[in-house]
Amino acid sequence: MTTTSTQIAGPAGLPLVGSMLDLKRDPLGTFLAAYREHGDVVRITAGPPGLRTELYGVFSAEGAQQVLATESANFRKDNVFYQEVRESFGNGLLTSQDEVYLRQRRLVQPLFTRRRVDGYADAVTAETAAVTAAWRDAPGGVVDVSAEMTRLTLRAVARILFGTDVESAVCVVERCFPVIGDYVLRRAFSPATAPRHWPTPANRRAAAAMAELYAECDRIIRRRRCDGSATGATGDPDGTDDLLGLLALADGGEDGTLDAAELRDQVLVFLLAGHETTATSLAFALHLLALHPEQQERGREEAVRVLGGRTPAAGDLDALPYLTRVLKEAMRLYPAGPVIGRRAVAATRIDGHTIPAGADVVVAPWVTHRHTRYWDEPERFDPDRFTPDQEKDRPRYAWFPFGGGPRACIGQHFSMLESVLSLAMILQSYGLEAVDTAVPVTAGITLRAQGPVRCRLRPLPPHHRADTA
Repeated sequence: MTTTSTQIAGPAGLPLVGSMLDLKRDPLGTFLAAYREHGDVVRITAGPPGLRTELYGVFSAEGAQQVLATESANFRKDNVFYQEVRESFGNGLLTSQDEVYLRQRRLVQPLFTRRRVDGYADAVTAETAAVTAAWRDAPGGVVDVSAEMTRLTLRAVARILFGTDVESAVCVVERCFPVIGDYVLRRAFSPATAPRHWPTPANRRAAAAMAELYAECDRIIRRRRCDGSATGATGDPDGTDDLLGLLALADGGEDGTLDAAELRDQVLVFLLAGHETTATSLAFALHLLALHPEQQERGREEAVRVLGGRTPAAGDLDALPYLTRVLKEAMRLYPAGPVIGRRAVAATRIDGHTIPAGADVVVAPWVTHRHTRYWDEPERFDPDRFTPDQEKDRPRYAWFPFGGGPRACIGQHFSMLESVLSLAMILQSYGLEAVDTAVPVTAGITLRAQGPVRCRLRPLPPHHRADTA
C-alpha cells in the first residue's frame, strides 16, 4: 500500500508550533524518536501558522540510497540550510550544484587521489606528534579531547592547504569559524530572519568575521599566485607544492582554471569540512576507547605490533585494520554529519510513501546508524561490527558517515588516513580514562559536543611512544 504525503505519520508536536521547540532543543533525539514511534518515513511539522514548514525524514538504508544515490538528481541542495552555508562560506564543492559542481569536481578530483592524499601523511603525523608531546604538561594529566582534536585537525589541514602560512590562517579560522557557524545555524532554523544587509548586531558580527576570513584567504592566494612559491610542506609525492598551490595550478582543459573567488570558496570548504568532521571522529573514538579499556588495549597492541613505537606512514594504513574498525564504529555512533538535507524536485515514492514535490527531506546517519534492522544493540560500542564478513551482509547505506552517491565526500580517504594514523600515535603514547562518561551532543553544521570531552592520560613507557621514534 502506498500512502500520500498527508497520510505519512509523524510526531504531533504542540498545537501552535508543532515540533519546532523539540527540533531546536534536541534535533537528533527528535528524529530518533520519530523513527522509533512512526517508522522509516515520517512527516514532521514545525513553526507557527503562516510560517510552518514540513520535514520528511527518511531513515531506512534503502531510502537513504534513493535520496543520495539512485535518485539523487531528484533531491537537490536547494534548502535554506545550504543557502545560508553558501552565502557564508562560498559556493565550493559542499554547496555548488549542476554544471558548477561538476566543473569544480573535475578540477579538484585529481588532488584527492589515494597517491596524492598519502603524501599528506607527514603533515598529519607532525601535528599529532606536537600534540602528544604537549600533553605531557597537561594540568592533572587531563585534556579535553574534543578541543584538542579540533586544534590538531585544523593545524593539519591548514598545513596541507597553506604550507608556511599555517599560523596566521589557524588564528583567523579559530576566531571566525564559530561566529559564522552559529550565525548560519540561527538563520537556517529560524521561522523568520532579518535580511543580511540590515545592521543588526548578529549581522554585523557575522559580516566582520566573514570579512576577516575572506581577507586572510585572499591574502594567501594572492601571495601564492604572485611569487609562485612551492613550500613542499605537505610531503607531496611529486615534491611540488601544498594543496593551495596545486589548486591554483589546476587546469582542466575545457573546464579552465579556478579564479581567485573560486579558489577561496574551495579553501573555505576544505577548512570547514576538512577539520571539523575528522576532529569529531577522532575525539569520539578516543572517548569511546577511554570508556572501553579492553578495546583500547586491543587497538594499542595492534599499533605497537605494526609500528614498534615508530611514527606511522601512509603505507601502514592497511596494516591497522582494528584501529580502522574503531574509527568506523565511532563514526557510526557519532557521525560528523548526523543529518543531511535535500529538497525534492518531483513527487517520489520511498518505502511505500509518496513524498511531494518541493518537500524538504532529511536522511539521518544518526538514526540509520541506530536502525535495529541493521544493527544489533545499536547503542553498544563494538568495532567488530566492521569486519569484512559483517560489512558485506549489510545494505550499502546502513552506514554512510561520508554521505553517498555523486555528492559523496571527496576527502574520505584523507579523513580515514588522518584519523587512523593519529589514533595509532596517541595510543602508543598514552593510556586514556574517561573523565566525562556522558557527553551530550547536538547537530550544528557538524555534530558537536555540548561541553568538554575530557580524558585522563597515563603516559606509557618509551617503547610504546611514537614521539620517541
